[in-house]
Amino acid sequence: MRVIRAGNYEELSRVAAGIIAAHVIKKPDSVLGLATGDSPLGLYKYLANWFGTGFIDFSEASAINLDEYRGVAPDNTQSYRYFMETNLFSKINIKPENRHIPDGLAKDSNMECARYDSVIESTGGIDLQLLGIGHNGHIGFNEPGSEFVMATHVVDLSDDTINANSRFFENPGDVPVQAYTMGIRAIIQSRAILLIIAGKQKAGIVKRALYGSVSPDVPASILQLHNNLTVVGDNDALSMI
Repeated sequence: MRVIRAGNYEELSRVAAGIIAAHVIKKPDSVLGLATGDSPLGLYKYLANWFGTGFIDFSEASAINLDEYRGVAPDNTQSYRYFMETNLFSKINIKPENRHIPDGLAKDSNMECARYDSVIESTGGIDLQLLGIGHNGHIGFNEPGSEFVMATHVVDLSDDTINANSRFFENPGDVPVQAYTMGIRAIIQSRAILLIIAGKQKAGIVKRALYGSVSPDVPASILQLHNNLTVVGDNDALSMI
């Protein structure tokens, strides 16, 4: 595990974007596992800006997203498809056919989970997986539980996660209670993992995840077992380690 301490969120975003950019420059057909939420917004801006200057080209790359809300249409402004299109895909040149996100409106959830695992397998696996961490230690939407769920699956979101997501919705009743999420297997089999963390509120869970027992009670703790994990955090997030 390599830990990079950034002074603030802006520096964190630049450093993390640089790691992704270097990966794509070295391997233009990289398969990138991508995340949503507040944490990656800054680094996506850097990647878009660097693409605009001709510094980096994504035309051969593929993107596989971690998750999507179940029951939310892709054109809904709160869907993760919409998030990715708005904040990254529309600003770079990853081909539309190489942008992979679970179908939140799939009629058969079991078939959709199997399909998504087949998509990941068909790419040859993820070269670099970008992750954030939830307040309860979830990665993707792999919530705390009694076991690590290996395959893509539908998860009932925890109250903590629902409460954290409620700030994005005008009506609390509109907050999704289920999501599709990539399983632990695809994450841990990624050739490299980049974990980004910002904010004092994450300090406690970061300490538990990176230096506590490996347990499904803290899903992110599984990352301790990966042989190519880079953690980029700001001073607040890393204040307890």
